[in-house]
Amino acid sequence: MKKLLLVVAFALSALVALSRNTGLLQGERPEPGRSSRDHASPGAAEPRRDGDKTLTSAFENHESNIIVEGQGVVAKVLKDDLDGSRHQRFILRLASGQTLLVAHNIDLSRRIESLQAGETVTFRGEYEWNAAGGVLHWTHADPAGRHPAGWIKYQGETYR
Repeated sequence: MKKLLLVVAFALSALVALSRNTGLLQGERPEPGRSSRDHASPGAAEPRRDGDKTLTSAFENHESNIIVEGQGVVAKVLKDDLDGSRHQRFILRLASGQTLLVAHNIDLSRRIESLQAGETVTFRGEYEWNAAGGVLHWTHADPAGRHPAGWIKYQGETYR
C-alpha cells in the first residue's frame, strides 16, 4: 500500500509539473502539427532574442527547452567532452552575472580553435536548466532538420 501511495504521489507531482510547463491540463491543445514538447516552449522554432532576460527567467524558474539568442564573455575554456558525441565546452558569463555552460557539438559543427577567455561570443541554441546556471546546446544545425538550428559567432566567424 505504501508503494502504491508513493507511485500515485509521484505521478501527481509529475502531472502538476507537466501542467505548469505545457498548460495542457487547463484545456489547451497544441496547435496541429506541434507536439506537446513544442507546446511547452511556445514558438520553439523562433528564438527568444532578449538573451539575458530570458536566461535569467529560465534559470530562476527551472525552465528548459528554450531556444534563445544572446551574448556573453568567455569566462573559462574547459576540456572537450569526448564521451559519446564530442562537445567543445566553455563557460560564458552573461551581462547579468549568470554563468552558462556551452556544450558545442564538434561532431556536427566546426571546433572554435582560437577560443579564449575574455572574448565575446554571440550564440543561438537551446537552454537546459541546471543549478549551476544552465547549459546551452544545439549550437549547430540538426542534420535531420527536426530541431531549430543554432550557431556560435566568434571573431567574425559563424560556427554552425
